[in-house]
Amino acid sequence: MSALRDALRDLPDAVFADLLESEEAYLLVVDLPGTTAETVDVSVEHGRLRIEARREKALPPEFRYLEESRSLFLDAELPLPPDADGTDAEASIERGVLELRLPKTTHGDTTSIEVTDA
Repeated sequence: MSALRDALRDLPDAVFADLLESEEAYLLVVDLPGTTAETVDVSVEHGRLRIEARREKALPPEFRYLEESRSLFLDAELPLPPDADGTDAEASIERGVLELRLPKTTHGDTTSIEVTDA
């Protein structure tokens, strides 16, 4: 899981993210101000989590930009934890906060195989 933790540190300074863990799942919480479910895409492919988000800004007609430093687009690709594959993942966004629940896989459980004399 350290690869995911390291990748979160490499996100742009304006993006804040928390990674939580329970016995059954990981919870990734990402602040994406100004985004909605229609402007955020999340996918998993080849052990990588991809988050694309764009913020729509409405500019009042009587104003013009003197300086614009708020990013309009995030395109992040993060490694999945080794015990999560994205199957049955759930995502929701409320007030610009994305919550992504990644269930842990169970096919890595240990299985004993009885050995008999031939």
